[in-house]
Amino acid sequence: MTTQEHVRREMSGERVSDRVEDEILRMIATGELAPGQRLPGERQLAESMGVSRVSVRAALQALKTRGLLAAVQGGGTRVVLTDENLSPPLAQLGEANLENLHDLAEIRRVLESWAAGRAAANATPEQLNELEAILRDMERNSRRGQHKAEDDVRFHLAIARATGSAVYMHIVGVIRDALARMLDYHRYELFPSPADDRMTLDQHRAILAAIRDRAPVAATAAMDRHLDWVCAHYAERRARRAAAPESPAS
Repeated sequence: MTTQEHVRREMSGERVSDRVEDEILRMIATGELAPGQRLPGERQLAESMGVSRVSVRAALQALKTRGLLAAVQGGGTRVVLTDENLSPPLAQLGEANLENLHDLAEIRRVLESWAAGRAAANATPEQLNELEAILRDMERNSRRGQHKAEDDVRFHLAIARATGSAVYMHIVGVIRDALARMLDYHRYELFPSPADDRMTLDQHRAILAAIRDRAPVAATAAMDRHLDWVCAHYAERRARRAAAPESPAS
């Protein structure tokens, strides 16, 4: 927008900072700025929008007041999660009772199956390359027994970004900490064996192949199979616990 246009709009009673606020809000709503992402500096934002740093600063402050942005320690601003007070307690629920992780696994089956199908339709070439690079890391690290949970988290977060859905990214932002703790439990306790690692890797390969082939139905089905397999391990664990004799009272 030219300087003259800014002047005309300023004279019409619309403040420049309001327009900057609307533009940053649009970037959050469309996923251009993801939950947790750090914004460019005030100078860079001002130059890219053709406005003054004063207007940018006012817009950022307004969005902080609305709870959409937060200051970063050491300077800068980032997009907040949908509800930053929810994620840590959600992760703690899983630590307090593993049945809660089973519930989260079943919820993930609904959400992530949708996400896989959406990613198959929307993933950019760069996002496909990212998924392929993560899968290569998974293959290499799985043979060494290293970084299994971290790679798993990276893969599922990359699918979330590939959906192109700001709403889904904010949902994932809320459960991100719980997801990380869940996958750590999965890969090192619930199904930790080399055979389990190979099965998990095969399932991730199938998910990526369907996304790469731009096959939403197949991608949804592949994610369904993966998370059905995960949930089956929870059911087996529950059955083993139910069948185990109770410890005698002391």
